[in-house]
Amino acid sequence: KAMCSGKLQTGLLGVGYFIYLLAGAAVFQALERSAEKEEKIAAAQMKEAFLQNFTHLTVAEMEQFMKNLTEAIQNGVYPVGNESQFEDSNWDFSNSFFFAGTVVSTIGYGTLRPKTAGGQIFCVFFALFGIPLNIVFLHRVGKMLSLLCKKLGKFLHEKGMQKKKIKFLTLLFFLVTGILVFLCLPSLFFQITEGWSYSEGIYFAFITLSTIGFGDYVVGKQPDRHYFSYYRTLVAIWILFGLAWIALLFNL
Repeated sequence: KAMCSGKLQTGLLGVGYFIYLLAGAAVFQALERSAEKEEKIAAAQMKEAFLQNFTHLTVAEMEQFMKNLTEAIQNGVYPVGNESQFEDSNWDFSNSFFFAGTVVSTIGYGTLRPKTAGGQIFCVFFALFGIPLNIVFLHRVGKMLSLLCKKLGKFLHEKGMQKKKIKFLTLLFFLVTGILVFLCLPSLFFQITEGWSYSEGIYFAFITLSTIGFGDYVVGKQPDRHYFSYYRTLVAIWILFGLAWIALLFNL
């Protein structure tokens, strides 16, 4: 019975956590999307004005243009190419969901961030309740994984193996499978999808799962590459289970 109620609790916690992320994503999208559109229009106008006058710009005007351009790029607006970039929002649902995940997991790449006052204040409260929720959820998943560990240990013990040896073997097993599943394979996947080198993939995977999150490498961000639709959502799920695996390692 205890096992059953434990499973139910884990299930409810998982559903609650997922709903929290979805709701957060929806709010971030609602708060940030129109402000971003205005920013894109302004950047396009700035580019237009520059193209019309670039032959006789003063040094000061040129400096100002460079400043504005740098600012636009820092805000995730690239005034490159035609109008198609107005269709692709940094705050579409997939991106917003990914952002919500990086907030509660404290990765915080810094490439996508709220710029409206409402978005920033909401982000504070979303993180305030989301970070503890994330910790509880990861702890729960880690616990479930360590139950698997115990079952494996029990099985080996019945086969007549010594306790110390079992402890060492289960730790080794989870370490090796984890490194394969969460570092080696995803890096191969990033190499293909992002065009990074394998070592860059490993670096990105480690910086992400250790929650350092420099933001120098981020998935799904290259304007000239075509990604499949649920790419970032998939990566968000990988991050989630990767963090749970790390929590389990600390547990073990």
